[in-house]
Amino acid sequence: MKLSPRLYFSGQCREAFEFYERCLGGKIQMMLTYGDSPAAQQVPPHWREKIIHATLVIGESILYGEDAVPEKYQAAQGFQLTIGLHDPAEVERVFKALSENGKVMMPPQKTFWSLSFGVLVDQFGISWEVNCQQPS
Repeated sequence: MKLSPRLYFSGQCREAFEFYERCLGGKIQMMLTYGDSPAAQQVPPHWREKIIHATLVIGESILYGEDAVPEKYQAAQGFQLTIGLHDPAEVERVFKALSENGKVMMPPQKTFWSLSFGVLVDQFGISWEVNCQQPS
């Protein structure tokens, strides 16, 4: 079994996924607009350039995303995406990249479970934990 989150945006999915691709070293596999899908006639003309389905592959993980139509969009809450890394220096690099124009909730630091752990909300309103777990 593999768990893959889907993130909803209020019109910034393309920008968010291009940002995540750059920050996380992933590769966008698909970026489909409403206008290029069977749903084209179900959204207002100005929404047709927005994303109905995006796929970002990061290592063995997949992140999905889309722009929710305005009347159905709800801001993300009640969860955090966690990135597990093996090197505290990589935690610093990823944390710094993701926190650009975002909000740092807890800068990376050593904890009782982690060599380096930090929490942030990125510029698109998505909450992230970046973690380098201590060896067993």
